[in-house]
Amino acid sequence: MTCARPPAVELTLSIEEETLRRARVRAAEEGASVNAVVRGFLESYAAGGQAAALSSFLSSAAESRAGSGGGGRSWTRDELYAERICG
Repeated sequence: MTCARPPAVELTLSIEEETLRRARVRAAEEGASVNAVVRGFLESYAAGGQAAALSSFLSSAAESRAGSGGGGRSWTRDELYAERICG
């Protein structure tokens, strides 16, 4: 089985560590990832909707200085995609 991913562009955001932690928890509770939530906001924003919610989100992100932590990541984007989408 071949699982092809649509072309994507990487986007780097700086978000306060606590904000990101809370977003990860909420996204996990909803069965989603923070990436999927942000992508959804951007898609909606690009289509002309949810401007206020996205504006607030981007404002918070612009004020953040957080990173992925001292240990860094132990996974790659492709590994997560293959696990979640391709099974």
